[in-house]
Amino acid sequence: MPDTDDMAIFVRVVELGSLTAAGRDMRMSVAVVSNRIARLESRMGVRLLNRTTRRVQPTQEGAVFYEHSLAILNELEQVESAISERTDDPRGPIRVTAPAAFGRMHVAPHVPSFLARYPHLQLRLHLSDQFVDLIQERMDLALRIAELSDSNTIVRKLAANRRLIVGAPSYLLRRGRPQEPSDLLTHNCLLLRFPGSRQFRWTLATPEGPVTLRVSGNMDSNNGEVLREWCLAGHGLALKSVWEIVEDLNAGRLEIVLPEFPPQGHAIYALYPQNRFLSSRVRVFIDYLAELYGPVPPWERALKLKLGAP
Repeated sequence: MPDTDDMAIFVRVVELGSLTAAGRDMRMSVAVVSNRIARLESRMGVRLLNRTTRRVQPTQEGAVFYEHSLAILNELEQVESAISERTDDPRGPIRVTAPAAFGRMHVAPHVPSFLARYPHLQLRLHLSDQFVDLIQERMDLALRIAELSDSNTIVRKLAANRRLIVGAPSYLLRRGRPQEPSDLLTHNCLLLRFPGSRQFRWTLATPEGPVTLRVSGNMDSNNGEVLREWCLAGHGLALKSVWEIVEDLNAGRLEIVLPEFPPQGHAIYALYPQNRFLSSRVRVFIDYLAELYGPVPPWERALKLKLGAP
């Protein structure tokens, strides 16, 4: 039987489509990756990969070998997890991706206490406001705050997420306060933009049903924390989650706009790839976050303003 380490390298090459990318991901030189693939092909007696100047793709035999290798590696992970569960002592790394601000504010501060509870785990936290491909980036878990459409993942809701349209007092004094949703079309709206983002469409609840507005402004960014800073400085209106701005609301640095027309909210979810076994180390981290946030998240409990149900 081929070496399982060689199989793991082959799987990453196929998933990333590159020997170089696989080597970088697994902290190996391209030469080592190439030698391990050559060893696999020699042992199997067939060519597993077609190499071009731009991309590496599996042959027909390679595609079959990839599917079986993935199944074997997942089975090994299940065995390791089963043994770990018997000892009630999960071990190994957890690779997690989360939105930048949420990860910094509501995940990173709690990692030390999680690892104190599970001392044989290691947590690798990747923060980005862009959607990360879990398979390509080899992530075990993603935290997402969005409308979900990826059928290749399994989802667990961690917490509700109320969103609000807000502005600094200085901006509202200068530009006036919107009285109805259509007024937003004449305001400078600060937008979160990145490939695949739909944040330039703001959907608000009205007595007649949801209304979606294509808002615009002269400032946008792919980072939500930048938008908050611009909003605090009085440069425009922003659509923000309560977890981002609860302290600003409590201190009066930001004020809610159109509170009677609340924006559509997106819950906070944990996602993991459908084709991977949920290991005990990932499961305990998901359980930890669900316990941490609870039915009423801490940012909602901290909010001094009285609002309706999220």
